Order: sequence, then structure tokens, then C-alpha cells
Amino acid sequence: MFNIKPFFLACALTVVIASSCSFNVEANGQNNKNKLPEIGISGFSVLSLEKERQIGQAMMRQLRASQPLIQDPVLIEYINHLGNQLVKNAQDVNYAFKFFLINNNELNAFAFFGGHVGIHSGLLTTADTESELASVIAHEISHVTQRHLARRIESQSRSQTLSMAGMVSGILLALVNPTVGMAALSASMAASQQASINYTRGNEKEADRVGIALLANSNFDPQGAPSFFSKMSAKYRYASKPPAMLLTHPLPESRIADARQRAHNYPVRQLAPSLQFELAKSRIQARYQAKPKQSISYFKEQLSKKKYRLKAAAEYGLAVSYLENKQYHSAKTLLESLLKQDKHNLFYIDVLTDVYLALKEYDKALTLLANLALYMPNNQVISLNYGNALLSAGKYEQAETVLQDFLLVNSGNFIAYDLLTTVYRKQDKKGLMHTAKAEVLALLGAYSKAVDELQTSYSLVEEQPLLQKRIKARILQFQEQENKLKRL
Repeated sequence: MFNIKPFFLACALTVVIASSCSFNVEANGQNNKNKLPEIGISGFSVLSLEKERQIGQAMMRQLRASQPLIQDPVLIEYINHLGNQLVKNAQDVNYAFKFFLINNNELNAFAFFGGHVGIHSGLLTTADTESELASVIAHEISHVTQRHLARRIESQSRSQTLSMAGMVSGILLALVNPTVGMAALSASMAASQQASINYTRGNEKEADRVGIALLANSNFDPQGAPSFFSKMSAKYRYASKPPAMLLTHPLPESRIADARQRAHNYPVRQLAPSLQFELAKSRIQARYQAKPKQSISYFKEQLSKKKYRLKAAAEYGLAVSYLENKQYHSAKTLLESLLKQDKHNLFYIDVLTDVYLALKEYDKALTLLANLALYMPNNQVISLNYGNALLSAGKYEQAETVLQDFLLVNSGNFIAYDLLTTVYRKQDKKGLMHTAKAEVLALLGAYSKAVDELQTSYSLVEEQPLLQKRIKARILQFQEQENKLKRL
């Protein structure tokens, strides 16, 4: 529903914090011989926190426009809930973190300015437990809280005169294509390559220490870190083409051994399988990774041979696969049964809504979502599904109200503006349609196109002077945001 045509920002500044995937910590003062010196939170001489935030926002816009971000409210809700479980136990948090998924089977994760953390979907489906996934996210959070990017740029600026734009251009490539990007970095930073490598290794050790402590303090199993990365290292040891993550997250045996040793400083937590994690895996496998008929066979085999960790997750995966294969009644039977057992589960609610809409059972969808909207006001899964259901049912004014109310407390939500654009088009409210479309374009970093949309809108609402003033003010805001990009 939310296919995005790419718009590219010429001046976007993207940096991946190259991170290794082993985690080093102390617990209760043990193993002091392994304690790493506190490097401290430097980097302020190069980048202020405010400039980091601005660059991070610009980066996110470019990624939204150029990469296959998963615009899926349920998965967005899940990955942010998981990430924020870790963030609330982190120190030196200077930003409101945002976590997002990229639809890519390659194993990769990265962090950049302003508290943005990206996870490839392949990483999630490869992890066997939520603790394994959390270990990667904790490591990336630690890169952000320790301001490793600013510190690395500060270190390099002492040894070479290189503009920030030139410095980060290769790192931008490393985010999108590590094979090409790492070569670009080597070429552009040859004068201080060894110093850069050494500085990165120092960052990695610090992120190891901070990340595994964060994992343990957030009630995940600290063994998730060495478990996942030992598994990944073994899998790709003899591969001619390693995954992206091993290019930006090198895994020598010494680091894995160190991670294992440090994880032993904490008690092993025998955690029950996480239903939310297993549902997220099933959703990605069924909706984003395989063809519907293949997914149906896969989940049927799981159920018949009991090869699942949680039966509900396998049934859910089968239901999503049925939906993707347009076997709506089969999907409906499974989902209604699952929802009876867990009536507020957002994974079930989201897909059951899609099934009801596909069957044109609009009243069932609207009744379900209207009741849940009272119970979970402004929840993104409920509100966006409710707005979409009202749109599908032809109740455009109600859809407009739901989406506008949601945007009052969730400004900048890409999906909501995309839906609102369609709602206004259906109502033939051309002026408002162009204003909503302008917001979509701005969220992709295409400020010039956004201004064009607003200028078109301005000419269409001549009889609404108050709206014209708002449009004019928004034009000035977009122009200022574009100018800030040029000044970065």
C-alpha cells in the first residue's frame, strides 16, 4: 500500500557506526583486569548534540526515500518497544531513539546520528531468541550513547584536512552497500587508515562493554550476544561473500571469546520464548521473505511436525500466508481463534482487519477497531488500521478525523500522511490533498517538491484565508529546513 518512489538528497550526511558483535562488560566489579579505560564522551568540538540531531533527521529522510524501509505499523511498534526496553536502562541518552526495519535479507544493523538505529529484517529472522536480537540492538545503542561517530570524526580531523561531506560520503555507501562502501572509505582516508582502524577498534571495545551491560540490566539473557555472533561467525567462516554485517562488524575469534567470558559475569537467564518476537519473525517470513504458497507449506510443516517454539506464532504465520495468497476465509478462521485467546494482540488485530476489508466485512472491522481505539487511544496500529478501514468503507470524514487526531500527537508519521492524502483525494479536497502530499514529500527529504505541492494548494484554497496563512507558514518552514541542510 505504501510503495515509495525514491527521492535523493544531494547533501544528506549518513554515517554508520562500524560495530563488532561481541560484548564486553563487568558485573559487580569482577574481572577488573579486563576493565577498559573510560574514553569518555568527547566529540563536542566537532559536532554539537543539536547538529547531530539535525543530521540524523536528514539522514532518516534520505533513508526513507532511498531504501526499502518496512512501513508496517505492527513491526514498527514491536521493534521500537524492544529498543526502548533497552534505552530506558542506558546511560548518557541524549535523544529520543527511533528504531526502524529495512526489508533486506542481508544480516546487518547500524546506528547513526541522533539516536537512529536500523535493523535489516534478515537479522531478525536469523536470530533464534529475542535476547540474540536485543544483543545487536544494545550494541548499536551503545555506539550512539558513547557518541562514537563524533569522536571518530574528531580523531580523523586531527590527522587530515577533510571536509565533513567528504568524510561521510564513503560511510554513506557503507550503510547502503558495505562491500563498495568499505572500499570507498579506504580510498578516501588512506592517509590515516591505520589510525582510523585503531580508533574504530577502541570504539568497538567500549560498545562491547556498555552493550552487554545494557543487555543484562534490561533483563535479557546476556548469553544472547556470544550465542548469536558465534553462530553467525561459524555460518559464514568459509563463505566467499560474507554478509554485510561482517564487513562493518568484524568478528575475530578473540572478540567472541571475550564476549563469552564477559557474559559469564552475569547470571544466565532462562527466558521463555517471547510471543511478540516469534510473531514478528512469522510476519516477516510470510509477508516479506517468501512467496505465499511457499510460506503456506513452510508453516503447515511447522504445525504438523511441531517444529515451532510457540504454536500461536506458527498459526499466525500461516494466517498471514493465507491472506497473502487471497485465501481469506482460511485466514479469518485462524485469526478469529487466535484473537479469542489474546484479544488485545496487535499482530492479530492488524491482519484480521486486512482480512475483513478483503472480504468487504467493513462493519466487523470498524466495530473491532472502534472498541480498541477507546482502550488504546492513539496507538499507531489501531489508529492507522481504523483510518484505513474507514477509508475502505467510504466513511471519508470519519477517516479524516481519526487520522488528523492521530497526527496531533504523532506528528511526522509517514503512513498517516500517506493515508490522509488518499482520504482527501476521495473527498475531492484538492487543496488539502496537496498539503498532505507535501508532508509525505518532506518526510522523504524532497523539500523543493513539497514546496511545489504547497504552492499548488495555496492557489486552490483562495476562499480559506486562514488555511492560506498556514500553508504560507509551512512553505517558509520547509525552505528553512532545506537551507539548514545546506549549512550542515
